[in-house]
Amino acid sequence: MSGLDGVEHKTLKVNGINMHVAEIPASGSGRDQIILFIHGFPELWYTWRHQMTALSSLGYRTIAPDLRGYGDTDAPEKVEEYTYLNVVGDLVALIDAVAGGDEAVFLVGHDWGALIAWQLCMYRPEKVKALVNMSVALSPRNQDRVPMPTFRRLFGDDYYICRFQSSQILFFLSTEQTFKRPENAASATKQWLTQEDLEYYVSKYEKKGFTGAINYYRNIDRNWELTAPSTGAKIGVPVKFIVGDQDLTYNSPGIKEYIHGGGFKRDVQLLDETVVLNGVGHFLHEENPDVINQHIHSFFQKFI
Repeated sequence: MSGLDGVEHKTLKVNGINMHVAEIPASGSGRDQIILFIHGFPELWYTWRHQMTALSSLGYRTIAPDLRGYGDTDAPEKVEEYTYLNVVGDLVALIDAVAGGDEAVFLVGHDWGALIAWQLCMYRPEKVKALVNMSVALSPRNQDRVPMPTFRRLFGDDYYICRFQSSQILFFLSTEQTFKRPENAASATKQWLTQEDLEYYVSKYEKKGFTGAINYYRNIDRNWELTAPSTGAKIGVPVKFIVGDQDLTYNSPGIKEYIHGGGFKRDVQLLDETVVLNGVGHFLHEENPDVINQHIHSFFQKFI
C-alpha cells in the first residue's frame, strides 16, 4: 500500500544497510533534476506524498527514502549507529546511487530531516545544488554547552527529548494507542491526515516499532562530541528556510532572535529567504502542501 499512483519502490544497498526508497519519475519535460526529500520524526517517506506528486508533474525526479531505523529500511540494533555521521553517510551513498558520483541533487528536509540536511550541506556541499529546509533552523555547535544538560536545565526531566534518553521509555505504548484511538484519528482526519494515511503509518510502525526513530534522540550528545571539528563552520549552499508561526520549534527560546536577528544569515551564508507561514504548525508540508510545493518549485527553478 503506498496511497499514491505512480510511486516506484525499491531497496538500495547504501552504507552497509538496505534502504527503502520511494520514487516518482519526472514527467513532461524529461529533465532529470532530482529532488531528494528527507523526513523527520515520526514520519516516513510517505510524509512527502503531496510534494512528490506535484513536483514530479513539473519535471522533477522525486525521491524519498525511509531513513535508517524507519519503515522498510534496516534498523541497526546499536544506539550509536544512528549518529549524524551514519545518517549523512547513508544519504551520500544514496545520492551516488541515484544521481551518479559526480552529480548533485536538490534537497528538502523537515524536522530531523532538516537537522540531517544541515549536516549534509556542511560536510558534503558538492552533493547539494540547493536546499529547502523546514521547521528546524540551523543550530550552530556551541563548544561550551553540552546539549542534554542544557535541555534538562531549560525544560526539565519530563521534556520529551530528555525522556527519550532512557532505554526504558514507553513513549508510544503501542501503535494502536498512538494512531488509532478514535479521538486521535478524528482530530487528525479533520486537519490533514486521512484514515488511509493513518493506516499506512500504523502498518509500518506495528512491524518495526519506534526504537530506531528514538535512537536519533539518544545520540544528541554523541553528535555534539563527533562534530567538534565543525565548530564555527558555515553552510555554503543556497537555502530557503520555511517555518510555521505555530510551530513549537519556532517558538523555542532564542530561535526567533537567531533567525531574524542576523545570526542565521551569518551562519547560512547563501540564505535566500526565510518564510514564516501564518497559522501553520510543525507539519507544514502536510498542513499546507500547495503553498509548500510552490515555494520549493520557485526556489529550485533559480538553479536549473
